[in-house]
Amino acid sequence: MTTATTPAYRVTPARVLRSEWHKLWTVRSSWITVLTSVAFLLGVGVLMGATYTSDGGDSDVDTVVLTLYGSQLGAICLAVLGILVTAGEYATGMIRASLTAVPRRTSVLWAKAAVFTATVFTVSFVTALVTFLTAQLFLSDTDQAASLADDGVVAAVAGNAAGVTLLGLVALGLGAALRSVPGGIGAFVGGVLILPEVLGMLPYDAVETAVRYFPTQAAGALGSADPMPQAASPGGAFLALCLWAAAALIVPAMLLKRRDV
Repeated sequence: MTTATTPAYRVTPARVLRSEWHKLWTVRSSWITVLTSVAFLLGVGVLMGATYTSDGGDSDVDTVVLTLYGSQLGAICLAVLGILVTAGEYATGMIRASLTAVPRRTSVLWAKAAVFTATVFTVSFVTALVTFLTAQLFLSDTDQAASLADDGVVAAVAGNAAGVTLLGLVALGLGAALRSVPGGIGAFVGGVLILPEVLGMLPYDAVETAVRYFPTQAAGALGSADPMPQAASPGGAFLALCLWAAAALIVPAMLLKRRDV
């Protein structure tokens, strides 16, 4: 009589996640993009704090926005990381091995997105927190003095990290859909960064309202302690960003089921 044997090694969600975690941190470009984003956020935040004066005309600027202004540059670095996480494997041909080892192709995409989300949010939140506190050492005697105990400050710092993370997920989805690093970067810069600015110049109220919920504009609304004029509400902005990220991931998931590697 023969008995069925369980394979010593089988594909499980935990093992797919661990594989993607190792792939992320064993590539030099991951360290470069993450450290560059940290340097931008911390460096610009310290510079803004050290050079700020109360009579400079910026007293109406939200304190969290002022100190975390470098997150705009950091978000671009992390968007590039998101594109490299997916499109980079197509460029090297490693995607063939990944999808051969994991026959359920979409599991690879979801694992990449999960590892990227956990990594980027943690790095962004910790860096934003350190940047805010460091900048406040210089701002303590100015009209931009604030603390984490002030209303909306912690939520804005967390919102800033969430906005950066969701923007990166949009970029990750673009990279997975286009399967090209240059194509993904071009689509992100043109479609996510530049297109809303162009549309915002059109003299139509409906277009102006819609642009508030585009990815970069929604991310900006999340990182403010005080409601920003002419911006989406934090709840609406977060929902819009989640929908953008979901749409960006659903498209490559469908393509993985229909197209060859």
